[in-house]
Amino acid sequence: MKQTLKSLLPESMLQTARNAYDAVRRIPQLPDAYFHPWRRESIRRLAALKDVHKGQRAFIIGNGPSLKQTDLTKLKNEFTFGMNRIYLLFPELGFHTTYFCSINDLVIEQFSDDILALPMPKFLAWRSHRHFSKNLQLANIPTFLYTTYTGPRFTPDVRWRLWEGATVTNFALQLAFHMGFEKVILIGVDHNFTSKGDANKTVVSQGDDPNHFSPNYFAKGFKWQLPDLDTSEIGYNFARDAYRKVGREVLDATVGGKLTIFPKVDYNSLF
Repeated sequence: MKQTLKSLLPESMLQTARNAYDAVRRIPQLPDAYFHPWRRESIRRLAALKDVHKGQRAFIIGNGPSLKQTDLTKLKNEFTFGMNRIYLLFPELGFHTTYFCSINDLVIEQFSDDILALPMPKFLAWRSHRHFSKNLQLANIPTFLYTTYTGPRFTPDVRWRLWEGATVTNFALQLAFHMGFEKVILIGVDHNFTSKGDANKTVVSQGDDPNHFSPNYFAKGFKWQLPDLDTSEIGYNFARDAYRKVGREVLDATVGGKLTIFPKVDYNSLF
């Protein structure tokens, strides 16, 4: 039946139907997504962060193996976004990123205590709030953003719903735009994984992790999801176009990275 409809209906009509279905599916989530006390506090914080970094630059740090070939000490006095288990690098660096982002359910479920202990502002997907104690003081909660897997778009104001784009990097790009950064530079976004398989499939690590900067990133026994690089690229295209439209830019300084969406720049030339 689905294939028959696809062959009979124009793509625009199919997209409208998809959007309507997506909106209906989200209805049960909406009250808490906007009116829960934790979300109201998060929206208040996000309002205060709107354009707070206007005209400045930031680095979004992926977790690829290329970080081992990148002199991260240069970032000590830069605005930075770290993601997922980037905190494993902090003892070696002697400093932490300015901000922290995570949206993956498995990451937050397995490492919620680590994340909560981080000293910088933390931005997480709203649905992950269930992994934190209901007794947390309002001042101590992470900032929760209402994200969805469906409804592809780029959201310039992240107080409202944003599409995840299959990677926390797309989440960080929207957050950085909201904060007003003029130039955003990607590093460690290798866009290339040794582990292969169906996109978004949950797997259990069988040994050292070859896909990230540390073999302990997803060490033996940890659960993680295989990447969805195609969907990630859709999100990256949205981000590139959104930044360009307002005279801002995203650059890619990843050493040896396979991503081709953003203009490439030599990392060392930025300092």
